[in-house]
Amino acid sequence: MNTIYLTEKDHQRLHALVQAQRQTTGTHAVEALCKELKRAKVVPSEEIPVDVVTMNSFLRLRELKSSSVMEITITYPKDADLASRKISVLAPVATAILGCRVGDEIEWPAPNGSTVTYKVEEILYQPEAAGDFYL
Repeated sequence: MNTIYLTEKDHQRLHALVQAQRQTTGTHAVEALCKELKRAKVVPSEEIPVDVVTMNSFLRLRELKSSSVMEITITYPKDADLASRKISVLAPVATAILGCRVGDEIEWPAPNGSTVTYKVEEILYQPEAAGDFYL
């Protein structure tokens, strides 16, 4: 497994989200995110590399088998909106790519039981790179 990176602010907010979700929906909904938080290397927002997927990043993914492309923004659950391609960090695809770098390949189970592999192709907007440290 590749090292993933999170900003201190994202780590803090996501940890609070995990705690809140555990109280309302139980642990299953946040189990994968909890594992990612535990293995992440946490760095100050100003030091996060520009090629890392952070919260509120807008990025392009390529599904390797079909070469289909998907552009999404990783958001907190309250900001999720599929019509606007804003995906909750609790969605499996978002949890899987959070903290990854451009060029990383991520596998996760599809609903039909198969495995899907995506490559982080490009980060079109990363808040920290744009100086937006308080999103």
